[in-house]
Amino acid sequence: MVRLDVGMASRARVRAPELVGKGGWLNTGGRELTLADLRGKITVLDFWTFCCINCLHVLDELRELEEQHRDTVVIVGVHSPKFVHEADHQAVLDAVARYEVHHPVLDDPELATWKQYAVRAWPTLVVIDPEGYVVAQHAGEGHAHAIAKLVAELEAEHEAKGTLRRGDGPYVAPEPEAGDLRFPGKAVRLPGGTFLVADSGHHSLVELAEDGESVLRRIGDGERGLVDGTAPRFSEPQGLALVPADLGLDYDVIVADTVNHALRGVRLADGGVTTLAGTGRQWWQGSPTEGPAREVDLSSPWDVAYFDGRFWLAMAGVHQLWAYDPVADTVGVAAGTTNEGLVDGPVAEAWFAQPSGLAVSADGERLWVADSETSAVRWVSRETETGPATVHTAVGTGLFDFGHRDGAADQALLQHPLGVTVLPDGSVAIADTYNHALRRYEPVSGEVSTLATDLREPSGAVLVDDDIVVVESARHRLTRLRLPEEAVQVESVAHRTQRAATEVAPGKLRLDVVFSAPTGQKLDERYGPSTRLLVSSTPPELLVSGAGADSALSRELVLSAEVAEGVLHVSAMAASCDDDPEIEFPACHVHQQDWGVPVKLTADGATRLPLVLAGLE
Repeated sequence: MVRLDVGMASRARVRAPELVGKGGWLNTGGRELTLADLRGKITVLDFWTFCCINCLHVLDELRELEEQHRDTVVIVGVHSPKFVHEADHQAVLDAVARYEVHHPVLDDPELATWKQYAVRAWPTLVVIDPEGYVVAQHAGEGHAHAIAKLVAELEAEHEAKGTLRRGDGPYVAPEPEAGDLRFPGKAVRLPGGTFLVADSGHHSLVELAEDGESVLRRIGDGERGLVDGTAPRFSEPQGLALVPADLGLDYDVIVADTVNHALRGVRLADGGVTTLAGTGRQWWQGSPTEGPAREVDLSSPWDVAYFDGRFWLAMAGVHQLWAYDPVADTVGVAAGTTNEGLVDGPVAEAWFAQPSGLAVSADGERLWVADSETSAVRWVSRETETGPATVHTAVGTGLFDFGHRDGAADQALLQHPLGVTVLPDGSVAIADTYNHALRRYEPVSGEVSTLATDLREPSGAVLVDDDIVVVESARHRLTRLRLPEEAVQVESVAHRTQRAATEVAPGKLRLDVVFSAPTGQKLDERYGPSTRLLVSSTPPELLVSGAGADSALSRELVLSAEVAEGVLHVSAMAASCDDDPEIEFPACHVHQQDWGVPVKLTADGATRLPLVLAGLE
C-alpha cells in the first residue's frame, strides 16, 4: 500500500488507464477526449451515477474547485450506472442538464473505465497529474478540501517543472433549452384549485393554473441561493406540503429545499419565504441530530409531509426520516440510523436508502415512504400505547434487485421510485421513476399493478377528483391521467445491479479500509476515536463473525462456507483536522463512504479485501 501522507516526492507513479465508454462524451461539443488531450492539466475523475445522493453531494463539493482552478484543473465525470435506466444515454444527457454539470462527462454504460480504475463504490474521485499519473484516490464524500490542497501542490510542482499547461479546458456548454418548467420535482394542489410546483431546474416555485400549464406566478428568480423574503432564492427544491390551517402558522406551504439542506416556509399571499430549519450546511456524522431548528444541519431533504403532529422529512442525504416541530421550533431524527439498506423494525433501528417521497394515509395512521435506492415502498406506523413507531416494507427486497414486475408484493419489483400518493380507496400510487411508470400498491390484497406507462421519469403525483396529475420530471411538465378501473398489463422484467462480484475465500477475510489523512492534516482524536467502521451482510448468514460497529478501520471477518454469494455492506468514517500548532482553531473535515461489495465465495478466492477511503492501494 502506498500512503499519501509522506510528501510529494514519495507519491506512487501509476500510469492512468485510458478513458473509454460506449456512450461517448458529453459537454465537449462532440469531441472525443483522450488522456493525451488532458496532458498538462490536473485531471479529477469523478465516478458517479445520477441515482446516488452521495454523488450529487460530490458534484456540489466540486463546484468551488472547478471555479477557482478553471485554468489548471479539468474535472471529468465518468458516469457509471447502477440501474438499467441509468445506462440509457438520453437519461444521462438529462441528468447532466438537471444537475448543471459544467464539465466533460464520459458515458460508460458498461463500466469499462470503472473496471480499469478498480473502482468499488459511488462516488469515487481519482486525481491524475499533468504527466498522466494517478496520484490519489478518494471514495465517498468530504474530500474537496484535501483535493484542493493536493491541486495547489501539483500546480506548484508542475509549474516549476514546466509540465503545467494553463488555459481553457475542453468543456463546451450545451445549447440552453427554453420552457416554463425544467426538471420539476413535486407538486401540491392549492386550496383554490391551482398547482404549486417545485421547479427544481429553475431553482424556484411556480404556480400553475388549474389546467396545469398556464403560469400564474413564479417565486424565486431562477438563481441558486438561500435568500429569504419576498425576493427569495432556492437551490433545487423538491418536496412540498400544505400547512394545516388549524396550526395557525404564518406560512402556507413547506418546501424541502434540497441542495440548500434547508426547510423553507412560503406565504402564498405575497410569496414571502422564511427558512424554518437547517443552516445551509450539510449534516455530517458527529453533528447534532436534534435541537433548535435553525441551528441543526440537514442533508438533502427530498420531501415533506405532515404526520402525527409534525412535519416529517425524507432526509435522502443520510438515509433517515427527520421531523420538524413548528410549535417547539425544533428538528431531529425520527427514524433510521444513517446506515443504508432495507431493515424493518422500531424507528430507532430501521435502515432506509435515500428516502425520497412521503404520503400520509387518509386515516393518518401510516406514513408511506418511497425508498428509492432499495426500489421499495415502506411505511411507518404511529407510536401506540403497546409499542413504538415501526417501519415496515410493502414492496422491495434490497439495494441490488429491481425491475418492472406486477403481482404479489413480495415478488413485485420497482426501479428507483421517487414519489407516493394515497388514492381514494386507500391504495398507493407509486411514481416508479426509472421504469417511466405509475404503479399501484393495494394494501388489502398485497398486489402491485401498473396504472400507466410511457411517463418520463415521474417524480410525484397529485389527486384531482377522479384524475391524477403526474409530475413528468424529464418531460418538464404535468400530465393529467384518468384513474383507470383496471391496471395496464406489462411484461415482467427483473434485474440485479451489474457489478462483478469479488471472489473471496470462505473463512477468515481481512477487511482493510485504507485511509491516509490528507497532507497537512492528522486524525482528530480530541474527543475520542476519529474513525468508525460498520459491517453487515446480505444475507446475514454470510457473516459468521465480524458484523457490527467499531472504531478500527481494519477487521477480521469470518465468512460462512454455506453461503455461495452475497453482499458485504461496509460503512466507514474518518475525521481529520489541520495539523499546524500555529492555528488556534484548526479546520476539521469528515470523510465517509458506504460500500455494497458483491462477493462470491470460492476456495481460491482472496483472503483480504481492501477498500480505499482516501489514499492509494
